[in-house]
Amino acid sequence: MSSSLSVHGKFAIVTGAGSGINLAFAKLLLQRGCSVAIGDLALRPEAEELLSKYPHTEGGPGPSAIFHPTDVTSWPALSSLFEKGLSSFGRIDIIVPGAGVFEPHFSAFWNPPKTATNPDSTSTDSAYGTPGSYKSLEINLTHPIRLSQLGIGYWTKNKLPGTLVHLSSIAGHAAGIPAPLYFTSKHGLHGFVRSLGMLRDTVGIRISAVAPGTVNTPIWTEAVDKKHLVQDGRGLEIEPETVAEAMLELCENPEYGDGTILEVMNDHKRVVPLYHADPPLPKAADMPALVTITVELVERLKTKGLDV
Repeated sequence: MSSSLSVHGKFAIVTGAGSGINLAFAKLLLQRGCSVAIGDLALRPEAEELLSKYPHTEGGPGPSAIFHPTDVTSWPALSSLFEKGLSSFGRIDIIVPGAGVFEPHFSAFWNPPKTATNPDSTSTDSAYGTPGSYKSLEINLTHPIRLSQLGIGYWTKNKLPGTLVHLSSIAGHAAGIPAPLYFTSKHGLHGFVRSLGMLRDTVGIRISAVAPGTVNTPIWTEAVDKKHLVQDGRGLEIEPETVAEAMLELCENPEYGDGTILEVMNDHKRVVPLYHADPPLPKAADMPALVTITVELVERLKTKGLDV
C-alpha cells in the first residue's frame, strides 16, 4: 500500500457524522490521525463525546474534530461547511458526503406532496414548487454531487490530490417498489461516482462509494417510521464499524478510487462491476416486512389509486 494514501496527518469533511456509519468513520479517521470537520443538523451524545476527546485548537498537536451545523440541502450551508473546514485545518484532503435518508415520511414517493385532493399528506415537498423538488433526492443525491463539485474545484485549482468517498447502498444496484426515491438516489449516486472514475489517473482525485446492505444504525432502530421494518433486529447484522473499515480501505488502497463501488456485508466484500453485475446476496436486505408492505401497496393502488 502506498504510504502517500495513508489518512494520517490529513484533513476530512464528513457530512452526516452526527450518528451512525459516518460517525463510526469519523471516529476511525481520528484514531488514524486524520482531523475531521463534521457537518450535520445535530450531534448524538456519542458524537459530542468524540468532539470532546479530540478538541480543536489552532496549531494544536494531533488530530482534532470540529462541528459545523449543516443542512445539506442548502448549497450556501455546504459552502459554509467547506470554508469552515478549510479555515480550521488549512487544507482539505478527504470529503465524505455521507448524510442520507431512507424514504422518510416527509419526502416519500408513495406519500405525494399535500394538495387540495391530498390534504392529509405528511410530505413537506411542495406540489407548487418552482422548480419542484423531492427533499429526499436533495439529501441523497444533489448534496453529494454539490459537495463533490466544491472539492474538485478546490483540488484542481490548487493542483492538489483529493479523495471522495460516497456512502451508498446495495440499493444502487438493486430495485424495490416500496422505496423508489431511495433506490433512484443510490442508482444516481453510482452513476455519478463511476462517471468521474477517470479523475484518479488524470488529475489525482480518487472517487469511490461504499455500498453496504442494511446497517445497524439509529435510522432503523430508533426512527418511528422505520422500526417495524427490522423487527427483532433481523436484517441488521452489519455494524457501522464494518462499513467504516471499508471506507478507510477506499481511501488508502491504491487499487480503488477510479469509480469503485465496494459492496460490503459482514462476511462478504466485492467490487461491483460496471456491467453484468451479479445481484446482491438475498441476505443483504433481509426485511420480511417489505414483502408485506409491497403486497399492501399494490392492493391499495388497485383499489384506491394514489392521491396526488
